[in-house]
Amino acid sequence: MNADSEVIKSPLAASRSEWWRGAVIYQIYPRSFRDTNADGIGDLRGIVEGLDYVASLGVDGIWISPFFTSPMEDFGYDISDYYGIDPSFGDFDDFDAIIKRSHELGLKVIIDQVYSHTSDQHAWFKESRQDQTNAKSDWYVWADPKPDGSPPSNWQSVFGGSAWQWDGPRRQYYLHNFLASQPDLNVHNEEVKAALLNVARFWLDRGVDGFRLDALNFSMHDPEMRDNPPSGVPMSQVTRPFDMQIKQFNQSHDDIPAFLERIRATIEEYPNRFTVAEVGGPDPLAEMKAFTADGKRLDSAYNFDFLYAPDLTAERVKQSLANWDGTPEEGWPSWAFSNHDAPRATTRWSGDDDYEQIARLNMLLLLSLRGNPIIYQGEELGLPQGHVAFADLQDPEAITNWPHTLGRDGARTPMPWSAHAPQAGFSNANRTWLKVDPAQAERAIDLQTGEPGSVASYTRNLLNLRRTLPAMVAGASELLDTPDDIVAFIRRAYDGDVLCAFNLGYETLAWTPPSEFQSGTIIANEAAADLRENTIQAMAPRSGYWAIKGDK
Repeated sequence: MNADSEVIKSPLAASRSEWWRGAVIYQIYPRSFRDTNADGIGDLRGIVEGLDYVASLGVDGIWISPFFTSPMEDFGYDISDYYGIDPSFGDFDDFDAIIKRSHELGLKVIIDQVYSHTSDQHAWFKESRQDQTNAKSDWYVWADPKPDGSPPSNWQSVFGGSAWQWDGPRRQYYLHNFLASQPDLNVHNEEVKAALLNVARFWLDRGVDGFRLDALNFSMHDPEMRDNPPSGVPMSQVTRPFDMQIKQFNQSHDDIPAFLERIRATIEEYPNRFTVAEVGGPDPLAEMKAFTADGKRLDSAYNFDFLYAPDLTAERVKQSLANWDGTPEEGWPSWAFSNHDAPRATTRWSGDDDYEQIARLNMLLLLSLRGNPIIYQGEELGLPQGHVAFADLQDPEAITNWPHTLGRDGARTPMPWSAHAPQAGFSNANRTWLKVDPAQAERAIDLQTGEPGSVASYTRNLLNLRRTLPAMVAGASELLDTPDDIVAFIRRAYDGDVLCAFNLGYETLAWTPPSEFQSGTIIANEAAADLRENTIQAMAPRSGYWAIKGDK
């Protein structure tokens, strides 16, 4: 679908060898993006059709969630063939068309790599489980039961229950940090490492520009299989047994960074590629720093500072920014407020009366942060969290832990392309894999494209403004001392600094900008991205602005 506005090629992709530094990435969840064969499931051809719209926003690249061959018990994160494309998504001609059209539009293409586990339908696992002596017997994490027959350790699965599954053919337990149908690879094994690096080469040869590495801190375990200590989390805050442990031994092994250096060496066989890690957990900062340290491992990492945050506070933003101060050995951060795993941020952070304001404020803040902003499909439309009734849930985690988590389906409802078309223009099928939410259809692309007051137009204007400000793309960030509910920082570059200030509280607050900006000009705020106004001495609640030096 073409947007009314002109497609703008990214200058980052064309002009910088490190195109990724400061690039804005648009995440596409293919099952829910666009369906072209009327089976109710989004597909790769749908991505091809939607690329003009994505490029028109002014982003620099796309990240496509898994589309590999899979039984879809975890909707693509259970891979049964790393080298295949699931027929529900299309074929290699469709994938090659994505690469070709994206590059024509100046967009880079990043895809997921899942190195911590496979599907139990993968040929590697089928061979591994046959007996304890076959060629791939050590490719997965196997262990004997304790003398009483119980699992080898107390480790808990993210999705609920023990992380160990008894397997009759092997007469052993295998580890699964997620679903029982997602056995964990033994990435301590050198043959497994080599096989995964060959997977990376295959997709790099196919033309991808980088990888997002899924669940990376789950990729290696403690070989001694020691029990995790209790977390001490009160039962009132527990949604699943996984919350009741400190994940000391089933993830985050000290050998992971050395494997990342192997990945980096492989990536460097291909010029100008990019790697970003997903790092979850209650205290991910040390791992993020280790995974991206010294330019020897990955380029970037993001965590869940904002993805599950119940509210947006100045304290949270200040702490996140303070963690990345730009020291020479430090990696480059990435930031996401919403994605396919987390409830949509605007629903989490807004009240009934200020939804539109918060949708814009979120985008203003996300595009301010030093690093790579990741926009999740529909975030540029201000989509709310989709409503999915229990009877319609598809997400195994949501079904298992209902009603204590919102699950992931509400963030995965189909993308609304045309408000008044069947299935909001997502599909011609009578039934889609998740139902279209009517509240999201009211924010469809066709209603917002070309509408000056829409969230989509605001996002497009803000992205186009950001690309004209080198400080906002890749400049340094200086966090300022501010009152409790205000967060402010200066993005600095050789050819112009930008002040970014936000009042994330619920009262108007007096705040004087630094002297160098007191006679400056506000160029964007939460209402508009094309301003020329004097800087202010008081900030309204839930507001923000970008300002440059000098008068109008």
